[in-house]
Amino acid sequence: MAAAPRARPEDFFSPAQWRSLTARSRWRGLWLVAHCWGVIGLAMVAGVLWPVTIPLGVLVVGARQLGLFILMHDAAHGLLHPDRRINDRVAVWFCSSSLAEYRPYHLQHHRYVQQAEDPDLPLSAPFPISRASLWRKVWRDLSGQTFFKQRLGPLIDAATARRASGEPLKPQSQELVRGRRFLIGNALGFAVFAVAGYGWVWLLLWLLPMATWLPLISRIRNIAEHALVGQGQSDPLRQARTTRAGWLERALLAPYWVNFHSEHHLFTQVPCWQLPRAHALLQRRGTTARMEIQPGYAAVLRLATTAAAR
Repeated sequence: MAAAPRARPEDFFSPAQWRSLTARSRWRGLWLVAHCWGVIGLAMVAGVLWPVTIPLGVLVVGARQLGLFILMHDAAHGLLHPDRRINDRVAVWFCSSSLAEYRPYHLQHHRYVQQAEDPDLPLSAPFPISRASLWRKVWRDLSGQTFFKQRLGPLIDAATARRASGEPLKPQSQELVRGRRFLIGNALGFAVFAVAGYGWVWLLLWLLPMATWLPLISRIRNIAEHALVGQGQSDPLRQARTTRAGWLERALLAPYWVNFHSEHHLFTQVPCWQLPRAHALLQRRGTTARMEIQPGYAAVLRLATTAAAR
């Protein structure tokens, strides 16, 4: 199938506006990575000093774990830093080691968005669902079942298949590579914290957010971005959804302007920190009236749960 229709920047912005929107910054992306880790660190310190803040810390850290993924996503587009080597190394070492696997997958998503070849289509195709179905998914996320299935399930399945077949598992299979990275990274992190006498901080304010809040807000993000957006959409303005987010949603659910997803799909050369400005310029032109925009994440979830219960 042919690639999805794309927007032309010159139809929406002046040359000066476009140059400003797409300018690569040598410090802004690095600052956002530092900010993300700084927030995580402060949440952990607050949990040590005031244990009553730990439940809030779980939400804050989980949101910043999503934030690290969002910044790695910018790096996949080459937007985190103008020097590609710095862009990639910062992303791999400080955001996510999965950059190399994620980049071709994600660029295919952009090329074929909401078409049969879109690798993310299974995330949006099942909607709408019933409220009961959504609540079952919420429970699986918050109870750690989704985390176990995604993080450890493939590794266990691969090992089980190896024992059943009697054949050695390829050492570079994706399941083993991802599983090994996760286990080694978290074992080292826990060991460092344990030596300092704070092993419980790693468990409660790193692994617990990753196992509970992160899967839930990642699911909500996926729903908001493409659920109930028409497949094979010929209008680039309606291939993805932008969701308005207040300060609380930005802090706990949608960090680093990830809610401006329609703008990102329209103009993939625009760094995340410029997406609000791109939105404002489109709004000034009256273009946002033609876009798929929802007033908040609660509105998106209501829209996504209009199917009858089964």
